[in-house]
Amino acid sequence: MKNICVLLLFALLTLPVFAQDRAAAARAAAGCGPDKVQFDVKTDKQQHSESQPEGGKALVYVFENEKRDRDALPILNVTTRIGLDGQWVGANHGRSYFFFSADPGDHDVCASWQSSLTMYSKLASAASLTAEAGKVYYFQTTVDQRNHHQPGVRIKPVDPAEAKLLLAASSLSNFHPKN
Repeated sequence: MKNICVLLLFALLTLPVFAQDRAAAARAAAGCGPDKVQFDVKTDKQQHSESQPEGGKALVYVFENEKRDRDALPILNVTTRIGLDGQWVGANHGRSYFFFSADPGDHDVCASWQSSLTMYSKLASAASLTAEAGKVYYFQTTVDQRNHHQPGVRIKPVDPAEAKLLLAASSLSNFHPKN
């Protein structure tokens, strides 16, 4: 009887750990990086850089858009981390963008709301990317933080013509991992 009680207690204590491991594995499979990695992001409103793909690589732009209440303060901008195949490649903050190189082939791209609050930090979205060398791809994350809506983050491909407008209206993100 004592052994059964010990076994049940062990199962009850370790079950949340296994559930967290499964959730982390699912997020990595969808393209997200490790939860513990956080970014500091500064934006440059003067930069609206367009770049060309490196030889043998594709170039991927990611823009951030936010849906928020009209009376919300602009200091409440959200930072979204962007992952590719289970590793974070950068982050945006507010109406911003960045770009990165990708090898040709099939990839999983993830956008995740960076927050110290669990209810937000688990919000993520994923998309597939089949990259070809020399091509440019565009994605947009939309963060919904309106009071009367379910908070969320979504990532979706963007038409190249629309991307030109987003580039002109967005600030360049300069990011680095927090220490």
